[in-house]
Amino acid sequence: MNQTLTSKLPAFDMGSITATIERALSSAGLQTSSGPMHQVTETIRHALASAGLHGESATGRTLVSDAAVIDVVVREVETPAAEPLPGNSPPVGNVVAPGSFTTHHFRNHAGARSYKLFVPTTLPSTPVPLIVMLHGCTQSADDFAAGTQMNRLAEEQGFLVVYPEQARNANGSNCWNWFKTQDQLRDSGEPSLIAGITREVSEKHGVDPRRIYVAGLSAGAAMAVILGETYPEIYAAIGAHSGLPYGAAHDMPSAFAAMAGGRGGMPDLSKLPGLTDLPGSVPAAAKKATNFVPTIVFHGDQDHTVGQSNGTEIIEQAVVALSGEASRPLLAPSTHNGVSPRGRAFSRTVYADETGQPRVESWVLHGAGHAWSGGHASGSFTDGAGSDASAEMVRFFLAQRSAGSA
Repeated sequence: MNQTLTSKLPAFDMGSITATIERALSSAGLQTSSGPMHQVTETIRHALASAGLHGESATGRTLVSDAAVIDVVVREVETPAAEPLPGNSPPVGNVVAPGSFTTHHFRNHAGARSYKLFVPTTLPSTPVPLIVMLHGCTQSADDFAAGTQMNRLAEEQGFLVVYPEQARNANGSNCWNWFKTQDQLRDSGEPSLIAGITREVSEKHGVDPRRIYVAGLSAGAAMAVILGETYPEIYAAIGAHSGLPYGAAHDMPSAFAAMAGGRGGMPDLSKLPGLTDLPGSVPAAAKKATNFVPTIVFHGDQDHTVGQSNGTEIIEQAVVALSGEASRPLLAPSTHNGVSPRGRAFSRTVYADETGQPRVESWVLHGAGHAWSGGHASGSFTDGAGSDASAEMVRFFLAQRSAGSA
C-alpha cells in the first residue's frame, strides 16, 4: 500500500472494531477472552495493522502499533485461568517473611532495571547462596515473591533472593523479551542486565560464587534458560517453570509457534552414553544449547499458554549438553509417579551423572495449567494443589555447586 493511498484512508477506531467482532463471536457462544477465538481477534488486529490501518482515537492517539502487537504475543505467555485454581491456601509458616525486602537500581550499557532484594533476619558468617527469581508477564517482584513464597524459604534456610523487574518501557506487559535475538546473547540486552544485577548483589552481600541460581516462570523461565546458556560460569543451576527452551524464537511469529507447542519430539537418548531403549529423535533445537548447567523443570500437561513440549525440550537440551561434557556414561533416568499432599498428580524424572548425583530433573504436573505449582493465592498464576515447586527447586539448587565464580 503506497503512502498516498494510505494518507487518504479514514482513521479507524480499532477498539470499536474489535469490540464489535467480540460481541458477534460471544453471541454465538464463542469465548474471546482466551483460547483460539482470542487468537482470532488478535490476528484480525495484526492484519489491519499490517495493512497500515492503525486507526486513531478521538484524542488522535494511535490505537495499534507494532509494539502493541508484539506485546499481545508475549502477553499470551501469562494468560490467567478462567476461574481460581483449587487448593490455594496459606502455607505452613510465615506468609510474609520477616527479613528486609528493599528496592535497588542497576544500570549498564544495555539500559537500567530495578530489582528487589530479600535478606533474611539472620545469616551465617560464611558466604551464602543466592537465588535470582524472574517473574512472568504482567507480574512484579512483589507479586512473584508472594506467589512463590521464596522469601519464606530464604528466611528458614538462610539464603538471599533477588527479583529483577522488567521495565514497562522495555515491554508493556512486563514480559522479559526472551523471543528477541538481542536478548538471547551474552553481554547484550536483558541477559547482561540480569547478570549485572546478580554480580552486584553477589559482591555487596558476601554471596558464595559457587552457589548462585536462577529460576523463573513462563517468560521469566525462558530468560532463566537463556542465562544458563550465556552465563554458565555465574549460575550453578537453573529452574524453569512453564518456560521455553534456548533458541525457541527470534521474532513474533516464531514466538507464537514455540508457545503453541515448540518443535516437539523426544530425543534419541539411546545414542547417548549409558541411556538405552528410549524412543524418538533429537530435534534441531535441542542441539543449540551447548553449555551444561544443572536444570530442574516444572510444567503442567494442561498448559494451553506455553505447551508442555517446551518443558520437554528444555530437558532435552540439558541432557544432550550434560552427555556431551560427561567423561563417563550417564546413568539411566529414573521416574517416580506420585500425588502432592493437595491432590495434584505428578511424574518426576531424574537424570544423574556417573557418580549418582542428580543433574537434570523434570516434573510433569498432571492436570495443571499455566501456574506456579504449590504457589500461594496471594500471588498471580499459582496452583496451590500442586507440589511445592519453590521448595523442590531450593532442594535441587543447594545440592549443586559451580566450578566458576561470578
